Order: sequence, then structure tokens, then C-alpha cells
Amino acid sequence: MDLFQQYVNANRDRFVAELQALCRQPSVAAQNWGMKETAELVLARLQKLGAQARLIPVAGGAPVVYGEIGSGARTLMFYNHYDVQPPEPLDLWESGPWEAAIRDGKLFARGVSDNKGNLMCRIQAVEAYLAAYGSLPLKIKFVFEGEEEIGSIHLPQFAQENRALLQDVDGCLWEAGYKDVNDRPNVSCGVKGIVYVELHARGAKRDLHSAMAATVVNPAWRLTWALATLKDANDTILIDDYQQHVRPPTQAEMDALAAIPYDEAKVKTDLGIPAFLRNLTGIELLKKYLYEPTCTICGLYAGYIGEGSKTVLPNHAFAKIDFRLVPNLSPDLVLDLLKKHLARRGFDDIEVILTETGEEVARSPLDSAIVRAAVDAATAVYPTPPVLYPTMAGSGPMYPLCQALGIPAVGAGVGWHDSRNHAPNENIRLADYFEGLEFIRELIARFSRLAN
Repeated sequence: MDLFQQYVNANRDRFVAELQALCRQPSVAAQNWGMKETAELVLARLQKLGAQARLIPVAGGAPVVYGEIGSGARTLMFYNHYDVQPPEPLDLWESGPWEAAIRDGKLFARGVSDNKGNLMCRIQAVEAYLAAYGSLPLKIKFVFEGEEEIGSIHLPQFAQENRALLQDVDGCLWEAGYKDVNDRPNVSCGVKGIVYVELHARGAKRDLHSAMAATVVNPAWRLTWALATLKDANDTILIDDYQQHVRPPTQAEMDALAAIPYDEAKVKTDLGIPAFLRNLTGIELLKKYLYEPTCTICGLYAGYIGEGSKTVLPNHAFAKIDFRLVPNLSPDLVLDLLKKHLARRGFDDIEVILTETGEEVARSPLDSAIVRAAVDAATAVYPTPPVLYPTMAGSGPMYPLCQALGIPAVGAGVGWHDSRNHAPNENIRLADYFEGLEFIRELIARFSRLAN
């Protein structure tokens, strides 16, 4: 056993306890709950590591925890976020969301997979590397933000105001990464963009007796009819001029799909569904998943939704919708197309509210040094070969922090297919966590040696 593994094994209980302590500190950005305390906790951990670390304030937002350690010809950036999703619904948690309980080899807590597990794993891996080898073969820069779960509203501002800190970064390890249903680690090279809106329909100035529905507009129907114009039953987005802006995948991008061993049967079993949309299979399924945009109703509300009946004509109805974006679709463009589409159909009374700052599409070259180093590191560490994804189906602020500054990025981490991000009983497997430390060791070593 080498010195790195000896150190990790000797400090295993402490490493788990540190992760539990971080997860026990609430940090819900949507509610501004515990943000200052969590930023200071993360800052203290970086300072304990020996990093030159500080809080960098961003006007109007949560501070970015920034740190530097090591030296060398190459610079690696770790991007993570210390904020988490709200824990509700609380009654579906088997143990408290802030308890950080361990059961059956798993640690359960809000944010343990998304993203505190990856954040702490990377700090601890650097600690173990220093203990084993005395120094790092490259410089590492830590960028830990506190607003990822609310759209990273101020991260573009941080990136622009601190370009001098980031200009020498050669590659970034992004915050997310998981094992699939066959326990194959996924390595991803990009994210979809996103724009999140609310649609509000209003009627009378107050709720009415439902007998008034004969003569007074029902905003729930107005909203339903408006929503029905956005997509058809075949899941095709119908917004005027929308599809003409969607760039189809290149041949190289389609070739990347052909190399992905996607176990459709296991995924369907895991999700409890009989089939995928349109009964898609094979490369067409992956094409839709990774390269096509989405329009998703995330929530609906109108009138009385409690038990039993209440004959009421609601005066307000609203829906929350997110659009996942692919190349040539920008948040501003989609918002403009949506508003014009509704107005042309007589739904200009539907109020469209942008609830989060949109995020742009981001892609990194599959042959960049950071991607090659991540694939090589995963191949060396994990018992099954990694699967290289040209992009994730999800979104994040990768573009302003990385691609806009010429920094290629790659995602890999300690989650698994049942980590339940954004849902009750979020968890990671501790065995995956400690494999993650070994992966970071290998990534540091291999990235420091690779040529661009």
C-alpha cells in the first residue's frame, strides 16, 4: 500500500466526520439559510489545508470561497458550490436532511452528493497528496460559490471581476459526476444551458364561487390552454421559430454518442418506467437526451388542491417551467420567442416572469488535456472503464467561469445513479467517496504531466 492510501486509511474516520460536519450545516441559497456560516466553514477548511484562501465578496450575492495551493507549470481549478437545494418534503426523509446519518454504507444528507461530497473530497485528496509526497506537481485553485442552486446569479460577475486570478488556469474539474446503473464512472465535457420562468394567469380580483364560471374567466383554463401551445403529445416543442435556432449535432458529436454504453433496460427499471418518450432507443435516445432542448413543467398551482371538494373559481394560476438549451439557443432568445409566441395566440395576458438568470450552453473539446487526464485517471482507479459523455443533460455556470475564459472543463465526482439529488434521501456511498480521493490523486498527477 502506498503512502497516499496509508494516509487516507489512517484518517478515514476523520474524513467522514468532516464531511458530516459540512452536511450538518444548512446552506439553502433559495432561503438565504446558513450561507455565511457555511462559507466560513469551507474557508476554515481550506486554511487548515494550508491554502492561501479568502472570501471574495460579490455585490448582492453570497461570497465566493477562493483558495490557492501548490506551484508548477500547470494550474488546475476545482469548481464546487457550497449551497444546496431546500430539503422539502421533509416527511419523505428516512432520517433528517441535516443529520448526515450513515446507513448501509451510505451517508444521507441534503447536499452530500450535490455538492458537498465532491467539495470535501477534493480538499481531503489534496491533503493526502501533500502528506504522501510533500508537495504538489501543479498549482490548484479552488473556486467554491454559494449560488449554484439558484442559477449562479453572480458567478459571471465574479469571473469578470477576477479574470486576473483565473487567467493562468489550464483546466477545470467541474463540480458534478456520477456512476451509472452499471457502476461505470461518467466523465462529462459540458452542460446544457437553462432558462427558468413562471407563467401567471389572473382573473377576478378574488376567488369566486364556481357558479360564476359561466360568466367569469377561469385563469386555470387560460393557463392550461397557453401551456398546450408549447408542446404537442409527441414532446415536440412548438414555440414559433424555436426549432430553427437549434443547431443539429455534428457528425463528431454523433460519433461520441455511439461510444456510450447506455443500459436502457436497467435505466427504465431504476426509474420505474415502461418506455422512454416516443419509445426511443439506441443512438436516437441518446441524441434526444444530450443534444435536444427541453420544455418542462416543473410545477403547477391553481385553486383548491386540498382533500375533498371545494367549488371555487380561482383568481390566479401559475406554472413553473424550465427550458434546457442546446447550441444556438440562448436564455435571452428563448425568453423573447416564448413571449412572442404567447402574444400571437392571444395569451398576452399571461405574465412571463424570469425567475433565475439563465445559463449558457458549454462544451469542452473531448481531446483537451483535462479531459484526457480525467479519463486516464478514472481508468486507473475504477474497476470498470469510464464512459465519456460529450455533455451532461443538466445545466450549470460552466460557460462564464470556463469556456468564456478559454478554460476547458470536465465533470467527474463521487455520486452514483441513486444519489437522489434534489430529492429526499440524497446520499452517496462511502466506498465511492474514498475511490473519489484516489481519482483526485491520479488526476493531479496525470494532468501535471500531459501536454495541451
